[in-house]
Amino acid sequence: MAKRIETGEGRAALEAVRAAGAAGERPPRPALATAVRYLLQLLVEKAPGNTVEVRVPPFGAAQVVQGPRHTRGTPPNVVEMDAAVWIAVATGEATWDDALAEGRISASGVRADLAPLLPLRP
Repeated sequence: MAKRIETGEGRAALEAVRAAGAAGERPPRPALATAVRYLLQLLVEKAPGNTVEVRVPPFGAAQVVQGPRHTRGTPPNVVEMDAAVWIAVATGEATWDDALAEGRISASGVRADLAPLLPLRP
């Protein structure tokens, strides 16, 4: 992750995304991108490491969870979801288990379960 997102900026982006959703509108792309990256940043702070790659295309990806380090090719533990699902599970609006069961999260690898780390409570 390139630049650190300050707490106020991250919370403002999350609020803009929530407000757009409540109004039945699409959130502004810059707010959506910032909200996704802010929540990924919080996950990295909560579970630093290089064992699981969390991907939220096209906005960001982060490596988290301590354990064996991965350096080449496709990581053995990969989690991928869209921005709306990531924001929902990261903030507790949806549960990891429900989103996974509904096929809204792709998770592969023995360490790819993020349920114990979520929600992040920004």
